[in-house]
Amino acid sequence: MKIYADRFPTAARQLFTDLLVVAWVYVAIRGALWLHDLVQKLAVPGQKLEGAGSGLADNLGEAGSKVGRVPLVGDELTAPFQRAADAARSLADAGRDQQQLVDQLALALAIAVLIFPLGLVLFGWLPLRVRWVRRASSAAKLAAGPAGRDLLALRALATQPLGRLTRIAPDVAEAWRRGDDETVDALAALELRQLGLRGRGR
Repeated sequence: MKIYADRFPTAARQLFTDLLVVAWVYVAIRGALWLHDLVQKLAVPGQKLEGAGSGLADNLGEAGSKVGRVPLVGDELTAPFQRAADAARSLADAGRDQQQLVDQLALALAIAVLIFPLGLVLFGWLPLRVRWVRRASSAAKLAAGPAGRDLLALRALATQPLGRLTRIAPDVAEAWRRGDDETVDALAALELRQLGLRGRGR
């Protein structure tokens, strides 16, 4: 029995779902990156504060060094410049702390935004996809031999809607009991189509 992918409806539906999942993950990642970049803009004041504080501290330190060269009173004149330079360095440190805080906030918000959509994919779609792949693989292996074909036909009898079964034969169960090849093939093909596969008669 030859097995090949049945494009419609199961395989196409599965492909469409996969594409939706890929798009969903892409949009989620892009949204998280956008939010991260947006929050990162809050660090601009901290960058300016750090730059201004560092520059002011350097200028005050240089001025204090020059004043310190004044004979007799140089040390006394240097002290105010040193205190002012220390205060400027504190401003620069505050700017760096603000930037670190913004970085942490941006990362935390980006992760928080990703948790829900990625969680749906990892714990919702992925297990179903893996289960479908396993079922389809097992069905394809079964359909390769007569015994497997009989098992697929039996599963179709047990699980497929009655309307589909009666379209195969008016008394499909009796035909299956007799081992009618055409009926068994049709039942097996029905079960395979349910998984996106189709069997073609021998």
